[in-house]
Amino acid sequence: MLRKAVIPAAGFGTRFLPATKSSPKEMLPIVDTPVIQYVIEEAVASGITDILIITSKGKANIENHFDRSFDLEDELARKGKTEELEAMKRIADLADIHYVRQKEMKGLGDAISIARHHVGNEPFAVLLGDTLQQSTNGVPVTRQLMDVFDRYRESVVALEQVPRERVSRYGVIDGSPVDEAVMLVRDLVEKPAPEDAPSNLVIASRYILTPEIFEHLDKVKPGKNGEIQLTDALKMQVTKRAIYGVKVAGKRFDAGNKLDFVKTNILYALERPDLREKLTAFILELAERLGGK
Repeated sequence: MLRKAVIPAAGFGTRFLPATKSSPKEMLPIVDTPVIQYVIEEAVASGITDILIITSKGKANIENHFDRSFDLEDELARKGKTEELEAMKRIADLADIHYVRQKEMKGLGDAISIARHHVGNEPFAVLLGDTLQQSTNGVPVTRQLMDVFDRYRESVVALEQVPRERVSRYGVIDGSPVDEAVMLVRDLVEKPAPEDAPSNLVIASRYILTPEIFEHLDKVKPGKNGEIQLTDALKMQVTKRAIYGVKVAGKRFDAGNKLDFVKTNILYALERPDLREKLTAFILELAERLGGK
């Protein structure tokens, strides 16, 4: 049974400066909840409670968020705010969370390699710490990958179909269909030009990896900016073992860039009963105002 997850959260978040000068990008709120909390809640809802977060210098806020805050809890109790008190306790009890630092920013592959001593000889999930996946069928996206892993006992990646002009932002797969949702991966290409991409199916921020990935990460040569790419290691692995892709039933929200971050806040706020009515009225008022220009 797959028991462990790794969440890379070591990047500088330079696209969100100055906000990320003193606060990690993973702690930026979607309405009132940090991005990384949603990611951990997805892992927990998938049945995983042993989580390793890969951090870096300046990311202590993440550890503090998932720790107990007794002063805050005492204050909430004193004021009779029982709902807020229970919410704070729940955050601290979400999962068994561990931390290790990536001392140099050498890419996603390097961050994953740091997890080898924690995961040992077990398969593990990887959830990118700045990307949300909202299930559209009631099954958490990571759980969807785990179900396919349980069937084949091989590495699995989440797939999303994107317009071809956007493939250069992602790792792209070449594969053949096993069934309506599952692909057998033949090859992977990291950030290809649209005309060179083997498909428009891209890896969508969630993985189930077998421990052999660490052997391949050791062999990957640094690419642009001296970074070790996870896609390059998977490209090596697929020549030796099967890798599957799942066209997940989910909607991905990339909170790592400003426009998508703003859109995500609006969409998540519209799902909140306490905000939906007034926010909808504001959006309609704004649309009318802009339509008159």
